Amino acid sequence: MIKVYGIKTCNSVRNALKFFKDNDIEVEFSDIRKDPPSAQSITTWAKKGGIDVAFNSKGTKYRTLKLKELNLDDSGKLEWLIKEPMLLKRPVIEYNDDVLIGFKEELYKETFL
Repeated sequence: MIKVYGIKTCNSVRNALKFFKDNDIEVEFSDIRKDPPSAQSITTWAKKGGIDVAFNSKGTKYRTLKLKELNLDDSGKLEWLIKEPMLLKRPVIEYNDDVLIGFKEELYKETFL
């Protein structure tokens, strides 16, 4: 089963969900606002996908928290991701004991079709 983590208002999440629907691929969706992922899940995603990929330094939450001024290292980024899951780049896709972060249609085609 493919599990999609994100928020419904995010364009990248919407694009990913549309991709799966258009290709008749069944997924389970988890809203990270309503059901925040565990520290273990976030740590695993950061390891498998890369901390710089998982950590969204372009989003509103990053700017609101003024994290640029902290000049975070990898462990600092991970601490913030665990504390504030809205800093995750979305969507996070779990499949076959692997993880894909963000939406890139070509990569989705290669991976899931």
